[in-house]
Amino acid sequence: MSPPASRASGYTFGHTLEEQTSKVVQAAGGRVLGSVRHPIGTDDFSSFLLRAQASGAKVIALANGGTDTINSIKQAREFGLTGPGGAVLAGLTMFITDIHGLGLEAAQGMLLTTSFYWDRDEKSREWAKKFFAITGKMPTMVHAGVYSGVHHYLEAAKAAGTDDGPTVAKKMRELPINDMTVQNGSILPNGRVLQDMYLVRVKAPSASTKPWDYYEVLSTIPGKDAFMSYEESGCRPS
Repeated sequence: MSPPASRASGYTFGHTLEEQTSKVVQAAGGRVLGSVRHPIGTDDFSSFLLRAQASGAKVIALANGGTDTINSIKQAREFGLTGPGGAVLAGLTMFITDIHGLGLEAAQGMLLTTSFYWDRDEKSREWAKKFFAITGKMPTMVHAGVYSGVHHYLEAAKAAGTDDGPTVAKKMRELPINDMTVQNGSILPNGRVLQDMYLVRVKAPSASTKPWDYYEVLSTIPGKDAFMSYEESGCRPS
């Protein structure tokens, strides 16, 4: 399910996400049994969810975001689409703060991908606890990405011995990215960052042993497999 493209956004976020996800599913041997678009900000997802259920799909992907995603998940649970014997929801633009707001009772069993999970290892926990002490919440992959980007820029400027933009940018592409938030990262000539991504499943309430203990990491997806290649992107440096 996805929102329609607005006049301002054009053929962008929702449509592109739907298109690219469909390609990946089909390339992996799966089938796309249908799609449905809903108005942005709607309160009632019943007709859209029931259409998804009627398709017989084993996985229902949500290509919406924010409040629309949260309401979709809550209503899917209420209507019995998810749970034992039901479909699996896949959130295409989900953050850990969304799961926190939803609660594990509603979100349990969902699948999603993220570039950062605070409880992945000792380094990620160390950084996340510092973030939590300031903000009162665990960082999302966006927070982690901003930190890593700034950190990598400063490291590159130090290595280059200058803050000249083109020189530092060249050095950033030369240096690998491995810090408390990003593993096995690199920057392509067109500026795209490749890094490990994680396929996670949201835990059931009974499986969570501490605050913000929300994810079970199912697999690590190498950056070369998780992101569009330089050749596929069609984007070239100016």
